[in-house]
Formats: sequence, structure tokens, C-alpha cells
Amino acid sequence: MANFILQLPNNLRSFSVSASSNGSPPSNSNGGGQNGGPVIVELPLDKIKRPLMRTRANDPNKVKELMDSIKEIGLQVPIDVIEVEGNYYGFSGCHRYEAHQRLGLPTIRCKVRRGTKETLRHHLR
Repeated sequence: MANFILQLPNNLRSFSVSASSNGSPPSNSNGGGQNGGPVIVELPLDKIKRPLMRTRANDPNKVKELMDSIKEIGLQVPIDVIEVEGNYYGFSGCHRYEAHQRLGLPTIRCKVRRGTKETLRHHLR
């Protein structure tokens, strides 16, 4: 996997990420996501907005099981995130996100797709 520094908008600090367009190492040195497809990155938890978080409660047993698994083998499946104008919105992985929060982990692996405000409105319906 290629390692690089990602400069975030809005004067956010830089942090190291690994990226690929399909979850596997990129086939060339240009990195993934150039065709508009998703990229896999580590994002700080506090930079991910969870607009659907208030609509349901997570299963505490599932969160605990995920915490144990993440401690032992790490996160296996990234959460899905939509990036709109430099803001990140998480729409899947509620249990994985909460497990990371409870473990005190600063970042989480995300599959990031770019979207528009219209895309965001569509997901909020």
C-alpha cells in the first residue's frame, strides 16, 4: 500500500494514511481513487460526522464483541464515508465506529467516496 501525507481542508492537521481504490495495494505509484472510485484511508474519528447516529441505538453486545476483535486483530472492514466539500459523513459502520470510540482509538479505516450535497440529501432521506 502506498503511504503519503493527506492535507485536509479547513486548516486541519496532516496525518499519514494508506490508500487504494479497491482495498488492495495500488498497481502503480500514482495511488488509488483517480478514476473517481472510493479510496481506503484512516480518518480521525472526530472529523467524521454521524448524521444518522440519533436514529437508532447500537447493540451493546455487538459493540463489545467488535472491541475485543479490534483489540486482537484490528478493524477488518472499513466504514463507508462520503466526502462532501471537505466534510466527511459516515453512513455505515455504527457499531465499528462506537467500538473505536470506546477503545479510545484516534482514527478509523474508511472507504471514502466523493459526493455532492445532493448525494448527502439522498442519504439523509
